[in-house]
Amino acid sequence: MEEIQKAVHQMEENKTQDALETLQNYLPEADEEEKFTIAELYIQWGMLEEAKMILKEFLQQYPKEQEIIVMLAEIHIDLEEDMEAVDLLNKIEPEDEMYLQALMQVADLYQSQGLFEVAESKLLTAKHYDPNEPVIDFALGELAFSNGEYNKSIPYYENAMEHSRVIGDIEVATRLGEAYAATGGFEVALEYFQEVEEENPDVQFRYGFIANKAGRSDITIQVWEDLLKKDPYYQSVYPLLARVYEEEGMAAEALEKAREGLTKDEYNKDLYYMTGFLSYKQGDKEAAYRAMREAVAIDPGYKEAVLFLLERYKEEEDYESVILLLEDIQKTGEVDPLYDWELAQASREEENFEKSSGYYANAYLSFKEDVEFLEDYGYFLVENGQKEEAVSVFKEFLVLEPSNTEIEEFIERLEA
Repeated sequence: MEEIQKAVHQMEENKTQDALETLQNYLPEADEEEKFTIAELYIQWGMLEEAKMILKEFLQQYPKEQEIIVMLAEIHIDLEEDMEAVDLLNKIEPEDEMYLQALMQVADLYQSQGLFEVAESKLLTAKHYDPNEPVIDFALGELAFSNGEYNKSIPYYENAMEHSRVIGDIEVATRLGEAYAATGGFEVALEYFQEVEEENPDVQFRYGFIANKAGRSDITIQVWEDLLKKDPYYQSVYPLLARVYEEEGMAAEALEKAREGLTKDEYNKDLYYMTGFLSYKQGDKEAAYRAMREAVAIDPGYKEAVLFLLERYKEEEDYESVILLLEDIQKTGEVDPLYDWELAQASREEENFEKSSGYYANAYLSFKEDVEFLEDYGYFLVENGQKEEAVSVFKEFLVLEPSNTEIEEFIERLEA
């Protein structure tokens, strides 16, 4: 054992190569106990291939030794040699002490390979041998949950929770909360989340989210505010919390939260949108437009922000701003036929009929079966002196809206 202790001290002194050489040189003369200790050290140090070689030798001598089988299987799992691990674990017999552990490991391996029915079969066999083991019920719940079988997972989680509230550092109540939430049972889900003791930020986030779904905005606000005090950089909370405040009629708090979020995440387009939307509601148009333009600058494809600006500009008959906005967006490569239509109308209002004509022609390719567009385009063509083209477009309109006598009469006047 002196050489093994020497190697341990060398490793503690960060003399990794010396430690490995010491063990390698001593291994041929080591007895069985020492070889097993060396294998354990190799595993501890991440030298899995070296540990595997030693344990394979032991397995040849002691083919029924469960501890060696399980250790070797775990090494195969770590090395992503799943089938070798399964073959080993299947050697453990029902009467063996480690049979349940082996079944659990095999089930986990089958699940990782997508063989869910086989995995479930192994777990149900384990449950038959020990019906009150919470780890088995929890594993069955996890398997069902991962397959989207949320209702099926609930009884297993409940059975597990009766015997143990925490399994593998996971509070079972969080799983039950998620399972009930996934089936639409937000009120019950909320009750389980209220039992959770851990202060994991992700769990707190879900707690607030589910409280909101359950119609308990008061709890949502309390939980998420508490989360932000503990972790001010949990950035996804800010826009959601701002929206909750806004829905509750707390406009000032909503705007404050959106702006606070921007101090932590200056490139969050949703926060800029919320800031713009809330600023506009409070009468600060300049701040609203500035924030919305920031959102579009971050993501020119952020259509919600683009449409907000378009509607406001059109309300103010600021067609020049409509044109500048949409042409800048198109320069980034964003293609949307709606923008061509909007540009056509804005250019028409600015009496730039040449540009308007081009944009209408582009939009026509996508909107030639849209009656609102065809009517608008037809009247533009008349205004632009293109009567024949207008008649053609209006006739396409009538194919879609044959009962519109007003357009029909207008065509007759054009052709007269």
